[in-house]
Amino acid sequence: MTLEVLYFAWLRERVGQPRETVTTDAATVRDLIAELRAQSEGHAAAFADMASLRCAVDQQLADLESPIGSAREIAFFPPMTGG
Repeated sequence: MTLEVLYFAWLRERVGQPRETVTTDAATVRDLIAELRAQSEGHAAAFADMASLRCAVDQQLADLESPIGSAREIAFFPPMTGG
């Protein structure tokens, strides 16, 4: 399947781009991350600290074990704070 992967904040800085289109056979978000980490040193650095990572599948907050299914978009971002 082909999907858009979006990167925000320091993830975007480490990967070097705000978004990319990827073709994947990943079943879960964690599987997708494993594939992305293997793409470059920047990707590996972005996903080095999984505790500092949040994601959304088609704009719905998700955990790393969430299935990708027929998703069109996966977004990765640091934890958010509110005020």
